[in-house]
Amino acid sequence: MVPVRNEERNLAPSVRRLAGYLRESFPFSARITIADNGSTDATWAIASTLARELPGVRAVRMELPGRGRALRAIWSKSEAEVLAYMDVDLSTDLNALLPLVAPLLSGHSDLAIGTRLARGSRVVRGPKRELISRCYNVLLRTLMGARFSDAQCGFKAIRRDQARALLPLTQDTGWFFDTELLVLAERAGLRIHEVPVDWIDDLDSRVDIIATVLADLRGMARLGAGFARGTIQVPQLRGTALAGAGARRDLPVQIARFAVIGVASTLAYVVLFLLLRAFMPAQAANVISLLVTAVANTAANRRLTFGISGRSKAARHQVKGLIAFGVGLALTSGALAALHAGSDHPRRVAEVSVLIAANLVATVIRFLLYRHWVFGGPKRPAGRRPYDRVPVARDPVEPFGSSVQVSAMTTQGETTR
Repeated sequence: MVPVRNEERNLAPSVRRLAGYLRESFPFSARITIADNGSTDATWAIASTLARELPGVRAVRMELPGRGRALRAIWSKSEAEVLAYMDVDLSTDLNALLPLVAPLLSGHSDLAIGTRLARGSRVVRGPKRELISRCYNVLLRTLMGARFSDAQCGFKAIRRDQARALLPLTQDTGWFFDTELLVLAERAGLRIHEVPVDWIDDLDSRVDIIATVLADLRGMARLGAGFARGTIQVPQLRGTALAGAGARRDLPVQIARFAVIGVASTLAYVVLFLLLRAFMPAQAANVISLLVTAVANTAANRRLTFGISGRSKAARHQVKGLIAFGVGLALTSGALAALHAGSDHPRRVAEVSVLIAANLVATVIRFLLYRHWVFGGPKRPAGRRPYDRVPVARDPVEPFGSSVQVSAMTTQGETTR
């Protein structure tokens, strides 16, 4: 499959080059599908000619544009074992295609992506593209907890069985489709194989940066809201799926999110304590402030730090969270008692300082309780992580009946980052 739009200049030389490579250098049977999605130039005529002239090439006419729409439509009907696509400008060196699909055919991995941000990649592109790419992937890691390194490299492959399980869950019709598919795959526990690639940017790119960035932010907000509300339910597709809790996020990401939520909770706690302290004793103000912020803190960490959505076990998590906060209550109440024992009328600043210091100690204990007890889910079996960068043999033996469907994609007015 080669979804393209208004690519009359690049289509013929790129498809001929790709077909030649598959015929002469690729050890598996493969088919190229050209999906013309909404072209207004001579792209469809060229695609039809290529389909008649080149063995293993077919052309499909689609009325509406969009990379996600094209991939979902063609991949959903394909019978190939592995479904792959690359940008029509062939920015990625074709020698990376075999390492991309081999671990999928062997059953080692479920998805494979080319990455321009890993050690070993050789990339030629301008500083603007480089900055956009890195910022986008930092956002994904921070906001979505993603662990793959390059979401938008136009060089990916997926096993057919896993594609058919995930494609119905996707909604995006444009360039965010790649990110959406990868995020869903991670949450389903699938193995994502990463291949460092040699990449040379297309200088003829027609980029609408603002529209692309806004579309990506909307996509991330939609996914995040769906996971938080439990409206997006991702099935477990592998036994190594990170079920439910702490293992879902890498430890550094968990700590960062827990810290942000902790700072916000502490500020709310201090403000509420000072308001209540104006008309009630310090111990009572402390108990009420801690209880209110405890419930909010547990709910926020449940969804954002440990990736648990929906109502299942929410009440149990809150009960355990309150027990964890009991540690904080004991520490802060003890600190206040010690302060008042040494002074009949301590200043407000002294009370707040003592409470903050006690909360810092309680926070460390609370994080450990959250990670290993409150939200601690089933342990992951020993072995490889759900995604890895594993060297792939350059000359694998072809499994009986193995086939690959290759796609090269571009859409006018959008960009690969």
